[in-house]
Amino acid sequence: MRYNISNYIKNWSLIITAIALAMALDSCSSFDKIMKSKDYEYKYQMALKYYEARDHARYLSLFESIQHVYRSTMRADTVDFYICEGNYYQGDYLLAAHYYDRFRKTYTRSSFTDKAEYMYAYCYYKSSPRAELDQSNTMAALTAFAEYLSKYPQTPHKAEIRKYVQELNDKLMEKSYLSSKLYYNMGNYKSALVALRNSINKYPNSKYREEQMYLLLRSAHQLAEHSVRSKKRERLQNTIDEYYNFASEYPNSKYSNSAKNIYESASKALSKYND
Repeated sequence: MRYNISNYIKNWSLIITAIALAMALDSCSSFDKIMKSKDYEYKYQMALKYYEARDHARYLSLFESIQHVYRSTMRADTVDFYICEGNYYQGDYLLAAHYYDRFRKTYTRSSFTDKAEYMYAYCYYKSSPRAELDQSNTMAALTAFAEYLSKYPQTPHKAEIRKYVQELNDKLMEKSYLSSKLYYNMGNYKSALVALRNSINKYPNSKYREEQMYLLLRSAHQLAEHSVRSKKRERLQNTIDEYYNFASEYPNSKYSNSAKNIYESASKALSKYND
């Protein structure tokens, strides 16, 4: 009899799949029995076991099913905290933040309160979107981290919080840069001037400062170029002033040649008014 290794492997694969499926169905059946049980102590202990096993969906379901039973008992904070944890570990950060916030306000003396305070801030950090989008969650995270550090100044999380805060501030800086640049890209030079100045003043050490000051110069020039005669002279002078500001701060900028061309163009146009 010829031995067919491919059939052997195929058959074993089917057997292993069948065993895994049977175990999964048995596990589901066992969990269903636990969920339907009226023995709340048993459900509580099994929820703790699922928590230790990091089976977040199951311990969350179990704790939620007995939450009303243990309300106003010595176990209330444990049940409520693990419900917070279950939502966090399943990736529902905003809902988890809501539960952590409620927990820290309800159980001010629980052994879990410190972690709940931290996780409340961290959930907003995790919910902070990319810079192009609304930054409400970023601001909420910064506020929550500041509150946490004020309340727990000796926290071992201090170094990592500083890292998160820097990351969040960098995102706000980028958001400010993108918003100010958007006005320029849209050709709304008057609004671009306001937005660029506000952004530069708010983030004076921004890594985008050089580009923003260059865009400030370009916006001033474009605004002057498209102005009515009564406003053109003043705006050309503003362009020249912006050039001097830019050139004095960035004498060796990659934008230097373009900036100088703008300066010469504005100076030539302004000389006609002076003549």
